[in-house]
Amino acid sequence: MVCLGNICRSPLADGLLLRKIKEQGLDVLVDSAGTANYHIGKAPDHRMIQTAAKHGTSLEFLRARQFTSKDFQNFDHILVMDQSNYHNVAKLARHADDLKKVEYFLHYLYPNQKEAVPDPYYGTLKDFEEVYQLVDKATDALIQKLIHEH
Repeated sequence: MVCLGNICRSPLADGLLLRKIKEQGLDVLVDSAGTANYHIGKAPDHRMIQTAAKHGTSLEFLRARQFTSKDFQNFDHILVMDQSNYHNVAKLARHADDLKKVEYFLHYLYPNQKEAVPDPYYGTLKDFEEVYQLVDKATDALIQKLIHEH
């Protein structure tokens, strides 16, 4: 999961997916990263931690890191939160096969529509809640895809 700073959207997707994978008994490697280096080593935004905790998902253990070209080697799916993240990740692709791994995170809810997960960083708690609900639905759709792959 990839967003800009790796403190709001991508750690939420990371934490939610990890929780759901555990509940389903799947063996899948999940991680998140940001395209920028603003928050490396920092915990997710306290508002996202609070929102996720309210719904039974822990994010406190996650720490921000920056996306690198090595991630193309380590992961089969690179899921970006918006168009800007897509372009930043695509610039690091080493070849066409790397680029094939990159999709919009909401692709599983809205196939081929390139829908963005809104960035709640400058918003209110209501914005964080709306992002939580959207990411929750998208991770359910992603889990179904992963179940069918295994």
